[in-house]
Amino acid sequence: MKYTIRHVTTYKYSDKVSLTQNHARLIPLNTFNQKRISASVTIVPEPDYQAEFKDYFDNTVTVFEIPTLHEEMQVIATSEVEIQGAPLQGLFAHNTQWESVRDQIRYPVDQSMLAAQFFSIPTRLTQANKAILDYTLMSFTPGRSIVESCDDLMNRIFNDFTFDPSFSTINTPVSHVFEHKRGVCQDYAHLTLTCLRSIGLAARYVSGYIETIPPPGQEKLTGADATHAWVALFVPGSGWIDYDPTNNLKPYDQHVTLAVGRDFADITPLKGIMFGGGNQVLDVSVDMNRGQ
Repeated sequence: MKYTIRHVTTYKYSDKVSLTQNHARLIPLNTFNQKRISASVTIVPEPDYQAEFKDYFDNTVTVFEIPTLHEEMQVIATSEVEIQGAPLQGLFAHNTQWESVRDQIRYPVDQSMLAAQFFSIPTRLTQANKAILDYTLMSFTPGRSIVESCDDLMNRIFNDFTFDPSFSTINTPVSHVFEHKRGVCQDYAHLTLTCLRSIGLAARYVSGYIETIPPPGQEKLTGADATHAWVALFVPGSGWIDYDPTNNLKPYDQHVTLAVGRDFADITPLKGIMFGGGNQVLDVSVDMNRGQ
């Protein structure tokens, strides 16, 4: 499956900005089942400085600086990717007990396990409490396979929580999300990470895009697609297995991976500093279309 993606971020300011410096993570990753065919990031007004580097997680970061006065800034990321759906057969028969995986991560014996251990450590955005731990252990019962346990956890989160765009912000604690059982895809991902890490398993935050399909007979609206968030669980021998708790499914060929990290703070799509500007209005539009 091929997709072309256009991701436009527009900032409008009430006063002039004299200088802005930013980091953008808007170029899709190359992965085992995702091939980046092309990608570019265009900034308006044109920056005096623009460069790219790879961060710790191998994400491509675009760095740019605009030192000229402006009242509007637009960041336009365009890309084309090809997805070969991850093979799902075999995952359901994976009978490795979750406690065994936990112990392998706790006492790594090779480089892959050591790298995975890094993603088992709680972060500021994935701090568990006793209620979250107890909720997790309802799925991860003694001797149960890790894939079956995570399937069950994802299914319970999907059914127990309400998708509510008005409930949270990036600063809403995961304990608050858990208590009120509401949030958005970012909250579902952070909660899932918190649950998995609370019992010593390794999981990472994934940002990207998910294709939205309009109702039969209706045209797809421009900008209707959206950035999305899900998680990937580390299973020895299988690698990273993606889980989308917001939609209760394992991503196959309708998810495009943009970046990975420990949580949202590691892979914010666009962040930086500016001088001046006053109040600002942010608009984000994403178009994701199937290619030929």
